[in-house]
Amino acid sequence: MRSKIFTRLLGLFLLLLVFQAAAMEFVFIPLIAGKVLELPPGKSVLLFGNEILWSGLIALAVALSLAVWVASRFSARLERVIVFARKLAEGDLNARLLHTEEEVLSTPEAALNQAAERLDASFAEIESRRQELAAMLDSMQEAVVAITAEGLVRWSNAVMQRIAGTQIHAGRPLVLSVRDPELLACVRTALETREVRFGRASLLAPGRIFEINAVPMQSGGALAVLHDVTRIEAAEKSRREFIANVSHELRTPLTSIQGYVETLIEDPQPPKETAREFLGIILKNATRMNRITEDLLALASVESPDYKLALQPTRASALVQDAIDSLGGVVLDSGVALESSGAPDSLVLADSDAMNQVFGNLIENALKYGKIGKRIRVGARLLESEVEFSVKDFGPGIASEHLDRIFERFYRVDKARSRESGGTGLGLAIVKHIVLAHGGRVWVESELGHGAAFHFTLPLVPVAQQSPTPAV
Repeated sequence: MRSKIFTRLLGLFLLLLVFQAAAMEFVFIPLIAGKVLELPPGKSVLLFGNEILWSGLIALAVALSLAVWVASRFSARLERVIVFARKLAEGDLNARLLHTEEEVLSTPEAALNQAAERLDASFAEIESRRQELAAMLDSMQEAVVAITAEGLVRWSNAVMQRIAGTQIHAGRPLVLSVRDPELLACVRTALETREVRFGRASLLAPGRIFEINAVPMQSGGALAVLHDVTRIEAAEKSRREFIANVSHELRTPLTSIQGYVETLIEDPQPPKETAREFLGIILKNATRMNRITEDLLALASVESPDYKLALQPTRASALVQDAIDSLGGVVLDSGVALESSGAPDSLVLADSDAMNQVFGNLIENALKYGKIGKRIRVGARLLESEVEFSVKDFGPGIASEHLDRIFERFYRVDKARSRESGGTGLGLAIVKHIVLAHGGRVWVESELGHGAAFHFTLPLVPVAQQSPTPAV
């Protein structure tokens, strides 16, 4: 570019010299030559100087005009370059300079346009990667929030926005966006010490627990990642409670057995009646331990991911009648009547052996707690897409505060009566898991003084799968 501008300026200078020489040769010299011969020697010199002065002034005027014209063109081009640069600075990467190959600044303008195109492509790639990163972070299960060095929210993903609600958005102080002191403390410490900080947040969302990982960033801010560990905590709590309950349930009969065995050992020849009584108690507690073990194995089986059901189209009325026939004798021995309230012949998908276990646990539970009602009623009714089965007793009923927890493992409404009757506290939990494995629902309805009714549903067999001779 410099050589091109220098060449043009040199050309203009030579053009001015040629113009001045031509003016002197063809205009001023002929005029002076005629007048010099007519004037005295002194005046001829003065005339010659005046003519030279005027010729110089004319050449200067022409040179100035050409200089102004050239400068105006350069100025206009430079103004366009400045406007172009301002547009780039304001973020308009689509701005371009118009130029032709004949213009002096065409080469730098072309370079500037090329630079703008590269910037536009680079920013487009950066924006594309930013959107990909944002989509990736939004798809995470963890909540993520970026904070500036001043404590302002720079960015947050969709999970964090769902947790914090409308309070969190870019540019708002984090301390005004979330109210969990542990999260704020972790972020503040990460910003101040420039070290990774860990914590646990339990006040960010009701009933949920988060593990916090606050990491300082090179830009001076920090990044906080929150992992929801609510289910893990609940599972761990359930595991601890399960172990504690199993230990307690097994310790009671073991202690009793140990005590009576030690008594028999200390007295080698006890009275026969005493020995028979002690052995009866030992047998009772051993039987109870055996039942606990069997129920634990059954519960572990139905809770296992490998638990499989042999589902067959079965008539609802057949399931109810099988339950009454199988357990009628046991119930009659206790002085309680087991009766049917009717059931439809609709086909349901069921595992007959599993259903016998469900009805057995429900009827046994009704016998223990509703014995004073002297009767137990088993029945079923047809719903829109399922059949609802029920086992109802007419005993004292269950208080409302127990209804939501009655299907939990080892949960008992009356612990003293349950231990006296030999219950393990696992029967209803087994019922729940078997019904859920069938794709049904289970619940209890009760009112104090009016007995309790346990309900569960089984899905109907689709019409396309119904066989002319279904299994019963």
